[in-house]
This record gives sequence, C-alpha cells and structure tokens, in this order.
Amino acid sequence: MSRLLLAGATGLVGQATLRRALASARVRQVVAPTRKPLAPHPKLLNPVVNFEALPPDAEWWRVDAVACALGTTIRDAGSQDAFRRVDHDYPLAIARHAHAHGTQAFALVSAMGADAGSRIFYSRTKGEVEDALAAIGFTSLTLLRPGLLGGERVQHRGGERWALRVLGALDPVLPKRYRIVPAERVAQALLDAAMDAVPGRHVIPSEYLLG
Repeated sequence: MSRLLLAGATGLVGQATLRRALASARVRQVVAPTRKPLAPHPKLLNPVVNFEALPPDAEWWRVDAVACALGTTIRDAGSQDAFRRVDHDYPLAIARHAHAHGTQAFALVSAMGADAGSRIFYSRTKGEVEDALAAIGFTSLTLLRPGLLGGERVQHRGGERWALRVLGALDPVLPKRYRIVPAERVAQALLDAAMDAVPGRHVIPSEYLLG
C-alpha cells in the first residue's frame, strides 16, 4: 500500500482517478492538492494550495508516486501564456517538488500528438513538458496520450460537445487512435502506471487506452 499524490483531482480524468484511488486497496493515502477543498474521505489528504506558489518543503510531498491529470484548454485558460502555466509549469513544479522529496514514479496525462518540435502551440507545449519531466530523473515515467476524452464534464465546452457528437457517430469506421477515449479508462491507466512504477520512460498511445 502506497501514498499517491494526485494533481488535477477536480478535472474529468482527475475525478475518476480520485474515485478509483480512494477505493483501491493498493493506495494507503491520496494526497490531492487543490485550489478549493474536496469532500472529506478517511484516505484523503487535501492541501488547499496556490499553484503559483506551491510550498516546497511541505511534508505531504513525500509520496511513492505522482499521478498528474492537470490540464486545460487555451480557450478556458484565456491565453496561451495561461494555458502553458497550467499544462507545463504546474506539472513541472509538482514533479520537481515530489522528486526532491524522494518520489521515483510519475505518470502524466498528456495528449495525442505531443511533440516538442510541433508548429502547433498546444502539441508543442505537451511535448515540451514531456521532455522536461524526462530530464528530472524519475525511475519510472509514464506519458499517456489520449485523443478526445469522453465523459460528463462539470464545465461544458461547446466545441468539444460538437466534436464528441461527430466522432461518436463515426466511431465504427474511424481508426482506433482517433476514437473517443472514455475518461474512466484514462483514469485507470493513469492510476495503474503510477502504482506499478515500471522502470523507464513509457508512452501509452490513445489506441492502447481503448483496450
């Protein structure tokens, strides 16, 4: 049984991961730093934090593994700079603090098409954070690259709803890598990757997440 730090516990994949982690016999405690308090649970430690100024010496950084589901969109963030802070700077800050306190396993929800050399800002940012995480020195680093996520969000995104309808209708004829990926499957893969902590750098593509 291990201590797991879950970043992004209020998002679509993060909520599903939190439910699974709290129910798992493999997890002794979930540390979930958030901006606003979560519902209490006997296995949950929920530091309320400012992600712009994370406390570097907090004892709760001492965990066995990190599962990171932090993420937004440029539209929701309001600008490219704000998007980069959430999808690049925050995961890196969390990774560095946890690693400095002895954590050796890190799993990240990235995105299909992540590539530090991409001309597309979104894909380039995702690729850059992947490369920066690899440079930290985790014994186990897993990068999940799902395509469009399926599931019920608290915050509705008009363009995403339209894409889900179109891709849902085309699902039987689409190549597997372009099909909608249920958030619950991503959550299970994220939790498994963090807890299994297989040595090395691993990339899990969208088609693999579909099973």
